[in-house]
Amino acid sequence: MTRRLELTPGGPTGRRTLAEEAAAELHELILSGELPSGTALRLEELAKRLDMSQMPIREGLRRMQALGLVEIVPHKGAWVRELSMEDLRDTHQTRLALESLAVRAAATRFSESDATLARAALAEHVRLSKAGDNIASRQAHTEFHFAIYRSGGSRWLPRAIEPVWQNSERYRFGSRQTKARIEQTRREHQAILDACVAHDEAGAEAALREHLEGAMQRITETMERRYQKS
Repeated sequence: MTRRLELTPGGPTGRRTLAEEAAAELHELILSGELPSGTALRLEELAKRLDMSQMPIREGLRRMQALGLVEIVPHKGAWVRELSMEDLRDTHQTRLALESLAVRAAATRFSESDATLARAALAEHVRLSKAGDNIASRQAHTEFHFAIYRSGGSRWLPRAIEPVWQNSERYRFGSRQTKARIEQTRREHQAILDACVAHDEAGAEAALREHLEGAMQRITETMERRYQKS
């Protein structure tokens, strides 16, 4: 599975521009934690690290700013946005609101072709999680959810969800993909998918909320442990 930046239909395929390549590289460095929250993003250092000129790096940083992952202040510089419990709660509540709307819309018009796409992404997510391929697994997880959200027919909901989704991905640090965790997540995803296939709007929303609340609880516990150690 190739690494992509955009989540909406028609994301980059084939040959990418240098700016797209820089954005994709920065995106992965931030989500993986290799560029932790608060890290100063200096053009010269990033250009050496990514082996490209500063111009595409600058454009890549602007794209990360548009996703809410980077702060840029004129004459002061750029840095990776800080993680905090307040931001986590805000991100979580926004996801609940937007994704509940999206999954209910999906359930009203979910087709067999939509189900085929979602099933394939879910199977890939499980396979890659078991293989320990975190980057590709994360992409498959994204593809599963957005295969459902795009099926609702809205032009704007998937686009509105994208930046808050990307921000929430930064909080998945340090989560251990045990066999039990992988199976639990698979069941949660399957419940969302089954409700959409059954055109059960209330059931789809309830399954989604249970999934997001469980993830929120696990992330909160991980962050609290980190704060206790610091």
